[in-house]
Amino acid sequence: MQGYLLIGLLIAAILFIVYSTAKVKLHPFLALLLACFGVGLLSGLPADETITAITEGFGGTLGSIGIVIAAGTIIGSLLEKSGGTIVIANLIIGWLGKARSALAMSITGAIVSIPVYCDSGFVILSSLNRSLASKTKQSLALYAVALSMGLYATHVFVPPTPGPIAAAGTLNADIGTVILLGITVTIPVIFVTYLFAFTMGNRIYIDPDDMPTADKENMSSFHKTVDDANLPGTTAALLPILIPMLLIAFGSIADLPAEPFGDGWITAAILFLGDPNTALIIGVLLAFGTVPKRGPEVYGDWVGKGLKSAGVIILITGAGGAFGNVLRATDIGSFLGESLAAWNLGILLPFIIAAALKTAQGSSTVSIITTASIIVPMLPAIGLAEGLAPALVTLAIGAGAMTVSHANDSYFWVVSQFSGMDVTQAYRLQTLGSAVAGVTGITVVFILSLFLL
Repeated sequence: MQGYLLIGLLIAAILFIVYSTAKVKLHPFLALLLACFGVGLLSGLPADETITAITEGFGGTLGSIGIVIAAGTIIGSLLEKSGGTIVIANLIIGWLGKARSALAMSITGAIVSIPVYCDSGFVILSSLNRSLASKTKQSLALYAVALSMGLYATHVFVPPTPGPIAAAGTLNADIGTVILLGITVTIPVIFVTYLFAFTMGNRIYIDPDDMPTADKENMSSFHKTVDDANLPGTTAALLPILIPMLLIAFGSIADLPAEPFGDGWITAAILFLGDPNTALIIGVLLAFGTVPKRGPEVYGDWVGKGLKSAGVIILITGAGGAFGNVLRATDIGSFLGESLAAWNLGILLPFIIAAALKTAQGSSTVSIITTASIIVPMLPAIGLAEGLAPALVTLAIGAGAMTVSHANDSYFWVVSQFSGMDVTQAYRLQTLGSAVAGVTGITVVFILSLFLL
């Protein structure tokens, strides 16, 4: 199979992934693996080479980011269970004051969502969000959108969140660079979406004191597990997030060709500690410090909760890596890349693919992983395979993966149900807000590409 027939095969594979996951509710792991076999065999790749491409792609991907994803989810589980996320929220509100408490919640969400999934983060912070809206006598719509978009931004832009770290591994992007540029993109996204939240909060009033009994019970279920008297200190809550990010960033700096730290043992030590695997394991050890009384429940159950979440993401990521390797083993990537290069889409191409997948099947993480596996064979042909380009491609995919959140996205329902929105309001607030966030994100990425590429 050659030429445009290969393009048709790729489109058919993507449609299969979308349909099977969105309509049939087939697990993305199986959908991606079946797509691997279909693309490999139907493209004319021999059966043995198809199997080899699948297993090597799966194993190679997990070898690079499996431990990192597992460690990141453990940190999130420990911070969630210990109440570390509440401590971080209270700290930022104390800095900015209650007059700017909605902005404080957006910034809190951005920090919390680095280790904690945005769905969980929203549930954890919902009661505080509602309380602040009530005290300031403002619409809950303002606080809900501000928190939601703050959580969403780092969920798609900043490692060690599983999606961007998986994409960085697939695209061979430097994780430290992705962190630094991801934070750079996150800041304007938070600012613009806060302005959007403020505008919509003045148009749509949601009473923060009007909450269904079922939602009260759901919201309080988390807080029953946290004893306010035993909340961790501020330093203990922040260290598991900040230290790994700083170590990875310093590791990226030490690895620059200019050798800013020399070529001796200091550089070797920084590179070792700044390796994402090492840095995240250190983060896990620091996260144990948020729990004053550690025992079997913490070391076993809480860690197990994180690993249970990690297992699904790791398997999907591995299947995405297999899919990308199968595409590389065929001529699909090079032919499509050469064809699209004539369109001069550049950094917009991964955004468009990710946005289409996100809108169609709902999951940002699946959208990120699948898009990375689709785009990686095309990078040389469209001139985005070297230097800082893979990091910017990772962020462009992240921007697409938040465009847009609607009824097929679990996060859409978490935000709407815990904020008292009806479906129409949720589309005006959460869906439109995620569109604003995604467009802002890709705009910033495009501007960065003009200076960095």
